[in-house]
Amino acid sequence: MMHSFLLIGQSNMAGRGEIEKAMPIDNSRIYVLRNGRWQKMFRPVNPDRAFAGVNLAESFAEIYAKEHNVDVGLIPCADGGTCLNQWRVGGLLYDNAVYQTRLAERTSNVVGILWHQGEADSTVEFKKDYEPKFTEIINSLRKDLNLTDVPVIVGGLGDFLKDYEGSVKFPDEVNLALQTVAKNNKLIGFASAEGLKSKGDNLHFDSESLYEFGLRYYKEFIKLYDKDKVYPEKSSPDDAVRSEMENL
Repeated sequence: MMHSFLLIGQSNMAGRGEIEKAMPIDNSRIYVLRNGRWQKMFRPVNPDRAFAGVNLAESFAEIYAKEHNVDVGLIPCADGGTCLNQWRVGGLLYDNAVYQTRLAERTSNVVGILWHQGEADSTVEFKKDYEPKFTEIINSLRKDLNLTDVPVIVGGLGDFLKDYEGSVKFPDEVNLALQTVAKNNKLIGFASAEGLKSKGDNLHFDSESLYEFGLRYYKEFIKLYDKDKVYPEKSSPDDAVRSEMENL
């Protein structure tokens, strides 16, 4: 039985950590949904850009697989530089995430959503609407995917953004909005990014910090996870691939 997770947000969820500096990951029980099928994890997990790199879901999946003794599937749908307006219900990014997750549900049990986004909304025109926009997106995802009882973990924005020279001017306001959403919703958890380091651009987390961030996501997830929930048995990734090959 596989437990899978939807990865959604912008570049710090997709991952920009340098692969050559990354911590090794035991991928023996970690899979990634690619072209509608499960493949053993390899980097980059979420290749939204040519320069995509290490992401936080790797360490999250590693510890989850170890502590729960299950295969873990990652559903990569994050897209760098995107704001909440681009993730609106019925938009291309939203619909892609729904479609990919429905594919994953055929051969896995979706048990959580991992979200990291907000840098693109840390502007004068966007920051004030973050909480209601984000809440609408998450509530719609839960409804459309019938995931009303799974945890959603959101991550804080990096402390280093205050030194970024671009348009990211109000990360504290977005962090507050994310924390408020988590506080007001019993199945949403907030993973702090306090103390985590930039890769040098004051915009993206470095490889070591992404590894730590994944562990923080896991810590928050376990607080909300129903360990007694019974999931239906489904085909393993290898069974699903074998079945397809036999029909060729």
